[in-house]
Amino acid sequence: MRFFSKQRGPVEAPVVEEAPRTGAAEPEAAIGTDSGEKSRQLNSTDGNVSDSDAISNDAQEGVKDIEAMTKVWPKSHLILAYVLIWIIYFMNALQQGTVSLLSVYVTSWFGQTSLTAATSVMSSLIGGLFKLALAKIIDLWGRPQGYALMVLFMTIGLIMEAACQNLETYAAAQVFYWVGYNGLDYVISVFVSDTSSLKNRGLMFAFVSSPFIITAWITGYLADAFREGPGIRWCFGAFAIIMPFILMTLWALLIINYRRAKKMGVMPVRAASGRTKWQSFIHYAEEFDIMGVFILVAGLALFLLAFNIYSYQTEGWKSPMIICFIIFGGLLIAGFVVWEKYFARVTFIPFHLLMDRTCMGAFIVSGSVFISFYLWDSYFQPFLIIVNGLNTVHTGYVLNIYTIGSCLWSFLVGWAIRFTGRFKWIAVYFAIPFTILGAGLMINFREPDVNIGYIIMCQIFIAVAGGGIVITEQVAALAAASHQHVAAVLAIEGMFSSVGGAIGTTVATAIWTGIFPGKLEAYLPEEEKANTMAIYGDLAVQQGFPIGSPARDALARAYGETQKLMLIAATAVLIIPWIAAMCWRDIDVKKFKQVKGTVA
Repeated sequence: MRFFSKQRGPVEAPVVEEAPRTGAAEPEAAIGTDSGEKSRQLNSTDGNVSDSDAISNDAQEGVKDIEAMTKVWPKSHLILAYVLIWIIYFMNALQQGTVSLLSVYVTSWFGQTSLTAATSVMSSLIGGLFKLALAKIIDLWGRPQGYALMVLFMTIGLIMEAACQNLETYAAAQVFYWVGYNGLDYVISVFVSDTSSLKNRGLMFAFVSSPFIITAWITGYLADAFREGPGIRWCFGAFAIIMPFILMTLWALLIINYRRAKKMGVMPVRAASGRTKWQSFIHYAEEFDIMGVFILVAGLALFLLAFNIYSYQTEGWKSPMIICFIIFGGLLIAGFVVWEKYFARVTFIPFHLLMDRTCMGAFIVSGSVFISFYLWDSYFQPFLIIVNGLNTVHTGYVLNIYTIGSCLWSFLVGWAIRFTGRFKWIAVYFAIPFTILGAGLMINFREPDVNIGYIIMCQIFIAVAGGGIVITEQVAALAAASHQHVAAVLAIEGMFSSVGGAIGTTVATAIWTGIFPGKLEAYLPEEEKANTMAIYGDLAVQQGFPIGSPARDALARAYGETQKLMLIAATAVLIIPWIAAMCWRDIDVKKFKQVKGTVA
């Protein structure tokens, strides 16, 4: 079966007048070209111009640029691009998996193992919301520009992680790292959507994520090698040196083909804006809705952090700071809605996309599944280490069951969508019910003295289902939008998943910090009760108690009873995506064309 096929059609350099402003980020100026002769020469073998294959006149600059590039790049460059993407995903999966396994030890340096989940709230939140700003960057300025910016962010984050001396610096490093990492994943997802037909898109998403199947077996050994060898800091430092060189290969290929399109007269020419520097600053501040972003991030951060840190206040929920966080956070979230409706010149969220039941249903599926996932996953790693007594390598194996299973199964889901043209049935009748089954069974099996084989079985159920959910909800959202809205749709989908992950992590942290210390103190032997908080905050101290000792048994019992509450909540949440998926339109993705040029 051939994956790469050229969408035949002639190429003409577009001449487009400046479009009126409609609330979305529009092109800066009129577009023209002086290369009509070159364009006609390029298309002389193809006959007449096909309107369906012409560059979209009403699209933004970045969309026009990528459409122009796909018209002129050879099939060999398309294949090379996907090879490079596979290599990039392999290296990203390797470093992300290794860094994640070591993160719990980083928070232990500062005696704050319990804040492992809390440190990810802000990074997840900002990383998700930044995708909408990134969508405008790549739509206005181009895919390569947004890609390079994300490489810079991730590299800065790795350098800061290598050099951090306190939890505050590490938390800031996590923000840079996850904005960069999630941003890279997002830009590549947009590029895959730009260069693949809708019926093949699920299959191409599965292909580019397949390196996780390999790295899942490696990261545990690599994490152990760094932890027992040169040290955890060297892990961050080594990847900070290696990753930019690997990542910039795709950027170089994109730049080569952008210049190729420009030389052949296909690339739309951008006229000067005529604005001063101050006018440009105001213009882009409005385009990216900086005020809206600030209000929303501040509101969500204050509201969610209250649930993460309340247990560290002497008065708990009655603490004036916690009360202020909740009140002002809620007011800012409400203020964001008011700002977007009445004051924002260009809205941060394209609300017209939220009115489509298939799009909105896909976003709800994404967000609620992430809430459920992080409810049960946030403290899963220390559970495996303390309760099941697994080492880093074996812990990595269990944690990566989801990654391996979902990536493998996504190929089958991609093929099923390609041949049937349908995706709704996969989510409604298979993927989401299996996720509910796996999470529900873990309520009973994630307990002390239960054979770990049952936990692995549940992980397999969730993994197989996860491959179906991720592919179908992305294809559903994209199927309901035109090419010019691809970046925005994927950005909103990413925002919902990141905010959902932040909510899930927040609730898990609130349960953990509110319940676990009390249960631990109740179950610890008398001689250890005075050390409850020291034991609670340091994974290394917990590992120091021999398996079978009274203190280790007390830890296992406290872990099991606390995490049962997380699993009950995680299972209950999964009813929401099931209902949302039922609301999707049953779209046949084989019946319409969304992208142009030489695509997969």
